[in-house]
Amino acid sequence: MALGGPLPAPLQRPDLTERAADLLEWVWTQTVLPDWPRRQRILEADVVARTRELSQGGWAAALDGMGPGMRWLGEGRLQINACDYPPRTIAGAQLVFVPVTPRQGWVTWDEPHRYAVMYPCAGVLAQADPAPAPEALGALLGPARASVLVLLDTPKSTTQLVALTGQGLGSVGRHLKVLLDARLVQRGRAGRSVLYYRIPAADTLLAASSGRQPG
Repeated sequence: MALGGPLPAPLQRPDLTERAADLLEWVWTQTVLPDWPRRQRILEADVVARTRELSQGGWAAALDGMGPGMRWLGEGRLQINACDYPPRTIAGAQLVFVPVTPRQGWVTWDEPHRYAVMYPCAGVLAQADPAPAPEALGALLGPARASVLVLLDTPKSTTQLVALTGQGLGSVGRHLKVLLDARLVQRGRAGRSVLYYRIPAADTLLAASSGRQPG
């Protein structure tokens, strides 16, 4: 079906289905599955971040910069790349945005009903190793809790913190409760997500433990 014609001679064999299935299983078990939990956390966190941007700033905030040249033009128009292609009308069709961990995105479609934009997770979520917490702060709060506090320079959900720290959801929740009780962070709702962020007192504590003057 993909070729639109007969199969090449090397593929004219009775065990083609079994061999193709074996190949897909090998790719999954050897190249995807070992790293899938981390990738899944990153993908889920990106969805949360995009949802928050959509609820706060509309389509322009959520889609601008999602990919090279992508931007919301308003009035139901979306530019998906910087190429000078003629516009395509997809009114009534399904348009899906799919985050991916590779650094390059792409588009796909099943005309005329379904279209999809695969876009790379960006920003801090795409970083494999977030900046470590200052050693002094780790000694005071514990390394795991300190790493959560460091990441809250911008509002983040528990899902995002799980993706960035690699800690379990229960552990992140306990750290956030301690930080809330200590009045080092606050929380607020953005759409369906609850976001946590540092307050000035926490910034002062972080600057002091880093040997910097608070800004």
